[in-house]
Amino acid sequence: MEVFDLKEITERVILVGVQMNDGENTEESLDELGELAYTAKAEVAGRLIQAREGVHPATYIGKGKLLELKELLWETEATGIVCDDELTSVQLKNLEEELHCKVIDRTLLILDIFAARAVSGEGKIQVELAQLRYRASRLSGLGQSLSRLGGGIGTRGPGEKKLETDRRLIRERISRLKRELKEVEKHRELIRRERKESSLKVAALVGYTSAGKSSIENALTNAGILEDAMLFSTLDTTTRTLCLHHTQKILLTDTVGFIRKLPHHLIEAFKSTLEEAKYADIIIHVVDASNPQMDTQMHVVYDTLQTLGIQGKPVITLFNKQDKAEAQKGVRDLAADYSILCSAKSGQGMEELKEALTEIIRRGQIYIERLYPFTEAWKIQLIRKHGELLSEEYKAEGIAVNAYIPKELYGQI
Repeated sequence: MEVFDLKEITERVILVGVQMNDGENTEESLDELGELAYTAKAEVAGRLIQAREGVHPATYIGKGKLLELKELLWETEATGIVCDDELTSVQLKNLEEELHCKVIDRTLLILDIFAARAVSGEGKIQVELAQLRYRASRLSGLGQSLSRLGGGIGTRGPGEKKLETDRRLIRERISRLKRELKEVEKHRELIRRERKESSLKVAALVGYTSAGKSSIENALTNAGILEDAMLFSTLDTTTRTLCLHHTQKILLTDTVGFIRKLPHHLIEAFKSTLEEAKYADIIIHVVDASNPQMDTQMHVVYDTLQTLGIQGKPVITLFNKQDKAEAQKGVRDLAADYSILCSAKSGQGMEELKEALTEIIRRGQIYIERLYPFTEAWKIQLIRKHGELLSEEYKAEGIAVNAYIPKELYGQI
């Protein structure tokens, strides 16, 4: 009996990039593009880089390189190409006509990964919205041959071109998704308001994709979030309560990872998710200290935070993955309030992080030493819930308390 090996068919792609005089390292960018392709279950068959002043407006790369790419496709038996920049509809159309293969750009590849990783209803809406916006800007028609007739009285005539119909359908779907997303945003806003009323501070984990944000949250709170070596493991935000020293608690939120050349469609669609960092009280910047492109990745994160209008918040930078031999030791982030060497795997730096969070929270609190009569014992429960109860001692005349409390609770306590 003949046995067939039913392996999953993997697409073979060639990575294509343009090296411009803007200081961007195209080799490094293509390395990352290769990781994205691998995450999307594609195999990299080769790469091609052209040094130019700018991308070719019609075909992304020049005519000579286009011929070279054709030969490379034939030699490697690749099924498609992935370009390292966002392509225009003209570039996309011309490349497909010239190469007779699948043409994907960086944005479409990231959108494909997001579509595969979206789990929650909100995540799926955000991904579809980004995909539709991408498609809407790249629709190109085939002229009068695609015109179609309407049916029934009042609809006779040349009809609506397919291109116009597609545009109309996409516009309608985008409007519907925007309405759905607004409802989700209202719910998210309600949760934020409840958090604010509870006096609990919020710390947002931000960082480059695959820096280890989910691993940090799991190590601190046993959140049980998926963590793997793939890019963009986390699309949906997860918030868990973290107990610091004594009775002090804080909310820890995991966010979607940043990446260089983050498509504007994604920033727009994922605004409500990314805004978790905007409304947080403390930013925890997680850095992969074992990555040779660490400095570039840190710059991308700070750049993205600035784009989102996230500035002036206390920042703790965690140089994660210290358990790896290639991790950079003794590094500091001069833009942060605290720099901590840590490892989510070994637990190194976790206590130091808790101490840093406690110190930041204490800046906005009031230290009290009080003796409460037994009739006011309920106030101690309030301190325990919203502040940091350092000590309580039962005496004949009442309960002696040392604590840090939020300023807004001082009047009640």
